[in-house]
Amino acid sequence: MLTRRNFARRLGVAAAGASVFTEAAFAQRAAVGGSVPEDAAWLNANENPDGPPKASIEAAMSMLPKAGRYHYQQFREFYATVGQSEGLEASQVLVGAGSSEILHAAVDAFTGPDRPLIHIHPTYEGPISVATALGRKSIPVPLNANHAADVKRLVEEADKARGGIIYLCNPNNPTSAITPKQDIGWLIANLPPNTVALIDEAYIHLSTAPELESAIAYVKQGKNVVVSRTFSKIYGMAGLRVGFGCAPPNLIRQMEPFRDNVVSIVSARAVAAALNEAQTIIPDRRARYGKIRSDLCAWLRQKSLKYIEPHANFVMIDVGRDVRTMLPVMAAKGVVTGRPFPPLDHMMRVSIGTESDMDKFRRVFWEVYSS
Repeated sequence: MLTRRNFARRLGVAAAGASVFTEAAFAQRAAVGGSVPEDAAWLNANENPDGPPKASIEAAMSMLPKAGRYHYQQFREFYATVGQSEGLEASQVLVGAGSSEILHAAVDAFTGPDRPLIHIHPTYEGPISVATALGRKSIPVPLNANHAADVKRLVEEADKARGGIIYLCNPNNPTSAITPKQDIGWLIANLPPNTVALIDEAYIHLSTAPELESAIAYVKQGKNVVVSRTFSKIYGMAGLRVGFGCAPPNLIRQMEPFRDNVVSIVSARAVAAALNEAQTIIPDRRARYGKIRSDLCAWLRQKSLKYIEPHANFVMIDVGRDVRTMLPVMAAKGVVTGRPFPPLDHMMRVSIGTESDMDKFRRVFWEVYSS
């Protein structure tokens, strides 16, 4: 049986890191070679170790006996449920296989031979790989000194290109840093003609920073904004593959032809059950994993190790050397962390796991770092 662990063991991250855009390839690209212990702590893909909420598991199980039919007729209600969770109409929502499908559809719809993808750098590579595969130009804009988006340069590039997509992830992957709400507001207020702002909010529920704010308010105002969300992170449903995009109806209509199909009815029921309990699930998980994250940062400060202040379920740690020298050694000792993210070659992205996972990380990291 091919499991995630067997996959990493057989191929290693180096082999998995071929120039192909699949979300699975990105998740596994952690420069791991050789064998990985069965009890390894997997801190490489920003997953939620809690997994789906109990209500979601029960809803999915109750739907499995009925999964022999497509249930297309039930997805109108599902769209309404997802939209209501954000105060939107169903016409302002597009559901996909994780937020990756939404990002893919946006690149398909809003870039072209003369409309580039303008993006912060470094960031999540999915949209960039799609644009490259389509033969469309990508324009990277380095993060500013605070590891946030340089919104003025992003707008300048879009203005020079006479349109396209401005893509930014907030909180950003891999840095876990945020772009403040006033900068997002300035970006949207100054969007050049023929330009769409694509704001990836996969990790937004994991931060309590007052300077962070969702861009969904701009969708409600009818701005040229697409916001992507996922149920993979705070809700722990990475394997169920459900995400959604929020945008004005005219943008949704342009993206819709590029979406592959409806998601699984089993996954849809699991998501609907989770949304019914969102007011409990989100604050509980945010607080619990926020504390584990804070404890890790306190330990890093104690060890005089630098890191980027985190706002998601991962931390970027400055190891003071090429991170590739540490990753395979740590993996062999049972701790698998994130792949390299050039140009941040001296930084290690560490997903937040359980308390026992992080205890193991601290022990193995310090042993390897000190050697």
